[in-house]
Amino acid sequence: MSFLTVAEVLRLPVLAAGLPSVAAGEGQLNRAVRWVHVTELLDPASFLEGGELVLTTGMPHPSDPARLRAYVDQLADVGVAGLVVELGRRYRQAPQELVTACRERDLPLIVLARGVRFIEVTQTVHALILDAQGELLRRAQQVYQECTQLTLRGAEPEEIVQAAADFAGCPVILENLVHHAVICRTPGRTDEKVLEAWPRRSRTADTPDRAAVCGPEGWLVAPVDERGTRRGRLVMLPLVDGPRFGPEHTMILEQAVTALTLLRLTGRPRWDRRAHSSVLLDLLHWRYRSHTEARLRAEALGLPTTGHRLVPVVIDGGTASSEEISLSDHLADELRTAGIKGLVGDLRARRTGVLLALARATAWQPVVERLGRHLHERFGEDVVVAVGPGVTDLTLITRSFREAEQVADAIGPATPIRPFHVLSDVGLPELLYSLRDDVRIQHYVEQQLGRLVEHDARHGGDLLATLRAYLQAAGNKSIAARQVGLSRQAFYQRLHTIERLLATDLESGARRTQLHVAVTALDLDNRNPGP
Repeated sequence: MSFLTVAEVLRLPVLAAGLPSVAAGEGQLNRAVRWVHVTELLDPASFLEGGELVLTTGMPHPSDPARLRAYVDQLADVGVAGLVVELGRRYRQAPQELVTACRERDLPLIVLARGVRFIEVTQTVHALILDAQGELLRRAQQVYQECTQLTLRGAEPEEIVQAAADFAGCPVILENLVHHAVICRTPGRTDEKVLEAWPRRSRTADTPDRAAVCGPEGWLVAPVDERGTRRGRLVMLPLVDGPRFGPEHTMILEQAVTALTLLRLTGRPRWDRRAHSSVLLDLLHWRYRSHTEARLRAEALGLPTTGHRLVPVVIDGGTASSEEISLSDHLADELRTAGIKGLVGDLRARRTGVLLALARATAWQPVVERLGRHLHERFGEDVVVAVGPGVTDLTLITRSFREAEQVADAIGPATPIRPFHVLSDVGLPELLYSLRDDVRIQHYVEQQLGRLVEHDARHGGDLLATLRAYLQAAGNKSIAARQVGLSRQAFYQRLHTIERLLATDLESGARRTQLHVAVTALDLDNRNPGP
């Protein structure tokens, strides 16, 4: 619902019968008409509140141009929607002084060539306005109930913003305090132009104390506060060639703000972290329809993508319940303090994703090493920091991010502790560690070593340790015997027993390789009994 505009009122049959013509203020015919007021007073401003369409025959209009200009100034200052003058009683044509004064104040001046019954005009327009107001009340109740249901069932902020966009039929964006588009929702297919140059455009629109139209693009903006502290703002964008914002749009935006505020009071995760997580996951799985959409979404969150090297980082661990601040929040604060641009968000439980945007001339290794050492000091050395190759094209980030995930999956207890790991750090132990839950690996270990493990368990022996030393010595029996503290004769005897149990020839390089893989996988499994 929205108020009638001056243009819409002029198209009503009751006024169209008067053959209306616009003499001034042609660009302001979209002004809302809150009421129709008939007056022949020279000083009607004290009876007006703004938004009225003033009807007059011009009978009291003074001949003095200065007084006529003062009359127009009164109407413009109070904010009337327009002035309608009926010809025939006082004027045969609109006075040039009146037209000039209205043009100077950009006040719509409509001239009726034929007489109309003002009472019929007021009755018709007022009936339409009252019907619209009744519809607004019904609509407000519907929006209120929907927002209440979303709040009570603990809906996510994305759902609330989407509901506002659907109700209004316009794009709705939730911003943080630094003008980053945290959540962007549209009533239908996403328009890539919505987020074009978002931070720069956003800064041209002020934040009012309550919902109001602001900025050169005519955005409807409402602040989002929590316990008296500003947390961000909710922005509704007008559609190109669409209807202007009216009371219904304001009501929808304010209801959404209330729901978002209640959501924050429940202690839900910070909006910016959720937004970063959403974008990182979309990049990881490339859920965007185009490169432009991905670029605009990332840039709307403050990540520069042009002229920078993008470095994906995956971090595992560091989510101990005793910590007052999560690893992702802590890391975001560290990046902000260091002046490093990046997105930080949770990819899943105990896994954090980071996308760094570094100047192309900046070496990424020192930056990541400092972050890794800091995280080890803050959250413990069990934190794993894995890095994918840096890219300069956002469309390549998915492959790089997946490589970082593969590295993070492979780093286990057998891997030396380092500030960060890359793909070259993944050897046989790391590869097997990443496949430790694969049933095929488990079957392979059982097939290769099952009889030997059962023999040790049954007889309390250590043939597995003997085999491990032999394999680690690359088949050198003398070195292996010294490592386990046995004489060569005793060591040789144990090797013969192993060959008999496994029905194999340990002199075969191929068999030693097979057994080495099996022993390594078994050792990794014993070190990680699982949750």
